[in-house]
Parts: sequence; C-alpha cells; structure tokens
Amino acid sequence: MVKQAPFSLGHTTADLSYNTAGDMMKLPRRFALAALGTAAMAAAVPSLAQTAAAKQVRIVVPFTAGGSNDVLARVLAQKLGEIWGQTVIVENKAGASGNIGAEFVAKSPADGTTLLIAANNVMSMNAALYSRMPINPQKDLDPVSLLGTVPVVLVVRSTLDVKSLQELIALARSKPGGLSYASSGVGTPQHLSAELFKSMTKTDIVHVPYKGAAPAITDLIGGQVDLMFGAINSLLPHLRSGKLKALAVAGTKRVRALPDVPTVAEAGVPGYESDIWLGLAAPARTPGDVIERINRDVRKVMAMPDVVEKLAEQGIEPLTSSPTEMSKLVASDFARWSKVIKDAGIRAD
Repeated sequence: MVKQAPFSLGHTTADLSYNTAGDMMKLPRRFALAALGTAAMAAAVPSLAQTAAAKQVRIVVPFTAGGSNDVLARVLAQKLGEIWGQTVIVENKAGASGNIGAEFVAKSPADGTTLLIAANNVMSMNAALYSRMPINPQKDLDPVSLLGTVPVVLVVRSTLDVKSLQELIALARSKPGGLSYASSGVGTPQHLSAELFKSMTKTDIVHVPYKGAAPAITDLIGGQVDLMFGAINSLLPHLRSGKLKALAVAGTKRVRALPDVPTVAEAGVPGYESDIWLGLAAPARTPGDVIERINRDVRKVMAMPDVVEKLAEQGIEPLTSSPTEMSKLVASDFARWSKVIKDAGIRAD
C-alpha cells in the first residue's frame, strides 16, 4: 500500500514516503525536501461535478499512447470517474517533448475539467531546453499532486566487457569518445541522466539520440551503441532475457524488480540522482477548493491496492503529495536540470 499524508481536517504534516520492498529505503531527498508541511484542508469542499457544472472532465497526456504517462492516465481516469460519478476521458496530445499538450491544458478553462499528466521533463526541463516556450510551466500550470515515479536504470549491451559501474567508468576514461550511449531523444530525462553522469564521472561518452526508447533499445541490443539510461519498464524484458546488463539504478533507492542492482551513488558516484516523476496539473488560477478536491481524490486512487498492482506492472511506483509540495519539487528540479543543460550546451530547438 502507498503511504499518504494523514489527511484529516486540521492536519499539518505530510508523509510522502511510499511503498518499497519491505519499506527498504526512505523517500528520495528531493521529494522529502518539499514536504515541509501541508496546510489544512477546507472544511467543506464541493464535488468536482458541482464546481465544474457537471462538464466532461478530461486528462491530457502530452505524449503518444502506450507509455507510462498514458497507462497512468487511463488508470487514474477510470477510478476518478467512479468516485465522481461521471466519465473522465483521456486525450493524447503529443509533440514538442510534451509542450503541445501542456500548452493546450494551460489555455483551457481553469475550472478543473481539463487536467495534465505532468512529467518532470514538461514541468522542470523543457523551459531550459527550448529558447522559445509556448508557456511557462511554473506560472501557467497549477500543480495538483505527484502521482508516481518511474525508476531509471543504467544498462549496457551484453557483449560489453564490464561487470560493474566502476569498470564502465574506467573503460570510458581509458577511451575518451570511444563509447556511445543511446537516448530516446534530445532533452529527455534519459538524455539528461546520462549527461549528469558524464559530468560527475569526468567521462567522454558520445550521445546517439533516437526517436523513442524502442529503436534505441534495439540498437543497444544489436551492439550499435554501448549503454543507455532508460525507464525500467521498457528495459526489464531485455534484462530478464540476458540481452542487456544492468549496472546501476539512477535514483536514490534500489528497486524491487532489480534488488541486487546498486544505485549509482552506492556504486561509487556519491550524490548522483536522476529519476522520472509524473504528476497532475491544472490550468493556472483553478479555484483552490477544486484543486483540493482533486488532490484528495487522487490520493484515494493512488492508495487502492489494484491501482498499485496495475502500475507496478509498468514499473511505476505511486507517490502522492500536496500541491505545494509538488510546486517546490518543480522549482528545485528546474534549478538543478537547468545547470546540467547549460553546462552540457544542450538545445532542443
């Protein structure tokens, strides 16, 4: 079960820890830093249907169907629809690394009827990657709640003669520019995870961007590239078959699916941390009582055992928050990734 803030009226504390194998690790520091206290909920919050005059509610996914964002949105839409007694639909509006869908939501009526699956690249990375942005995510979108994290794993092709992260670092340092890494595109969390790793390990590894994770993984298995930071859900089948080798987990805790794989920090790069997080956002200036009601019901959904199980199949670990806590995480991540992007000279235009 997911642990949540004890959300009775008058509570001012929030527990943002979440399920792990045997509660093995604590919440990553960046998430915990946001949990400085949650304001008390309003005593009487109207139903979303009343607030939005029973309009149809839609959740916009700013990426194509089938990925983690889409799976999470459809699970959430079904359960929220049951709670609210009305249909909640999912719309995919992909393009420009999520900017098209984010702009659509930002310019929609601020009444709680149009919501965004807000991935960390949309909320915290794109503004530093693009010289011209259609919106300012921190000003034009109101955070509602975090929804979950997708662990990132550093993997290498099975034929690469390394058995540990330290061996990979040593090989990369001995052959500057001799190794290559795949990513699912310029400016994606996978790309920036690798650039952060290069910076912290003082290695020179060539970036080979692809249009999506699938072709990147195909070429990694085929030996056209040497390594990759990727989302665990797309890598697990190939790790289990032995076609790829996992050297480290990019986050601050080990994952249940790969209990013997250390974190990058554990394996010798202290302070390294990267992950993919997903949240829910609404157009700016959405009434506070509407945000609070959606937040409360999202927390209910993300704690349901069948939801936890369904998301676990996709490598998604549920994680909820208050709107304020998510807002602080967006701001801190923007500052962190802006430096990585600037130092690496990355542009997505």
